[in-house]
Amino acid sequence: MKLFIHGVPDTPHLWEPLISVLDLSENDYRAPALPGFGCARPAGFSATKEAYTDWLVGQMEDIGGGIDIVGHDWGALLTLRAVSLRPDLVRTWCVTNAVIDPEYRGHAMARRWATPILGELVMLGMRNKKRLLPAMIAGGMPKSLAKKEVPLIDKTMRQSILDLYRSADGLRFLDDWVNGLANLPQRGQLFWGETDPYVDLSVAKRFSERWNVPLHVETGAGHWACAERTTEFAALLQSHWA
Repeated sequence: MKLFIHGVPDTPHLWEPLISVLDLSENDYRAPALPGFGCARPAGFSATKEAYTDWLVGQMEDIGGGIDIVGHDWGALLTLRAVSLRPDLVRTWCVTNAVIDPEYRGHAMARRWATPILGELVMLGMRNKKRLLPAMIAGGMPKSLAKKEVPLIDKTMRQSILDLYRSADGLRFLDDWVNGLANLPQRGQLFWGETDPYVDLSVAKRFSERWNVPLHVETGAGHWACAERTTEFAALLQSHWA
């Protein structure tokens, strides 16, 4: 079973072009929405990194094993954490444009979201969809994807983003999240957009060398390389899964 985990501020729409190129049937994959991202946030759900990890582990346990998991952005971070906790459920894993790295201190927007009051002010600006759409495109999100994602960035998602980033102190990962990476299954893969303005390519190279994971770099692609270069990504995944 293929399991695709999106990031922030995305929804499962992220994976539609890739799934189409892979020609997967509905019985071959799952692409769930993170709670609060284009869907309801369950009562009592704290939207912390630990809560989302528990949710993802639950998704994996529901499948039962033999999983080929793919994660982007926060979906990549959660994938690495969940897979390190339950490697027994995973056949292969692949993450794109985000990794758990103790030296990475987060991009500028992550630090703003993590800061009380400043984060709320940023989110007030994100309510203006006419301004948000070109801003997301300027940040590298493909236009066709942005037109689907931006209308779904509602109050629930905005609050979930604040809670998530504050639980991670922006994007700082230490101790068990880093140490747990030693439990990752061997069949891993990195796929990276060369010009990502949020997570520099050097972060991917450092992770690749530290944990001995193959790194594929898409020249000229950005943070959403998995949606920009679906043909190339699909070919890499098919080879990885085989």
